[in-house]
Amino acid sequence: MKIKDPNVLITGAAGFIGSQLALKFLQNGNNVMGIDNLNDYYSVELKKTRLSNILEKSKNYSGKWNFKKVSLENYSDLKIIFSKFVPDIVVNLAAQAGVRYSIENPFSYIQSNIVGFTNLLECCRKYEVSNLVYASSSSVYGGNKNLPYNEKQGVNHPVSLYAATKKSNELIAHSYSHLYKIPAIGLRYFTVYGPWGRPDMAPMIFAKSILESKKISIFNYGKMQRDFTYIEDIVEGTFRCCFKPAKPSTKFDHLSPNPAVSFAPHMLFNIGNSKPIELMYFIELLEKSLGARAIKDFQPLQPGDVLSTAADTKSLENWIQFTPKTSIESGVDKFIKWFKFYYKY
Repeated sequence: MKIKDPNVLITGAAGFIGSQLALKFLQNGNNVMGIDNLNDYYSVELKKTRLSNILEKSKNYSGKWNFKKVSLENYSDLKIIFSKFVPDIVVNLAAQAGVRYSIENPFSYIQSNIVGFTNLLECCRKYEVSNLVYASSSSVYGGNKNLPYNEKQGVNHPVSLYAATKKSNELIAHSYSHLYKIPAIGLRYFTVYGPWGRPDMAPMIFAKSILESKKISIFNYGKMQRDFTYIEDIVEGTFRCCFKPAKPSTKFDHLSPNPAVSFAPHMLFNIGNSKPIELMYFIELLEKSLGARAIKDFQPLQPGDVLSTAADTKSLENWIQFTPKTSIESGVDKFIKWFKFYYKY
């Protein structure tokens, strides 16, 4: 099924991925409704600046941009938006993020990531959207050490509440897809970085500390790997999935089920760079781009962290004919150029 000239609703539109995806749709000529609750988990000023950037750039695009400050937990407000805007495509990027934060603030994750997501699914059901694409996470692989991760592997051993809520999203979305025939794709994002990134994530924390000659905490004594994926590649992959809704698998085996596909129109994909990077090499690239040395503070592994992530993305490549284009070296340079400009270093 092809979706022509859709209205697009993006939740978490003031976020890192959401704000960049909104621009992609507007440039494509689509009308976009962005919603976000603008919570203070990290800088509200950064979120507002992202929104201002969308508003300014949208003047040059044919797509129309609208924004509402709404929380997914507020079901009545959400229904009003759906009834007035009538989206064809819904992209759910709203969530309480952060692995370590979930240890101290579990209820915020249940409310936003589970209650809020269920409210969104109810609206998708009642207003018969053509496609739902929602953010899952590489963290669902949890205690699995069989690298690279692929979607056929089990994800029943999360090591953080954040991961558990993302796994819950996948299960709840599947049930709605089965019961109400809502095409849905869950994207397991792998360590997204780049311009306009979240200040609570390692690239931003490291860059700021290096420039200010402050210690950076390097967990598990630096013996970690991450599948760092540049924001433009994440946005392109997500964008393409929006125009190719999930289909039921005609080869689904009920006796030996493949977790990645279903008899329902629900699919799961890894979206990453497929080239895991040693954390210490990533720090070296930051040092090179910044022209400064890091003061390293090596520490033990933190609760909820995993040692390595690596994405097998063959399924996604086959589905949308896209592979990430940005090397880690190029991506870090682009990120630092933006970082210095935005934070006036």
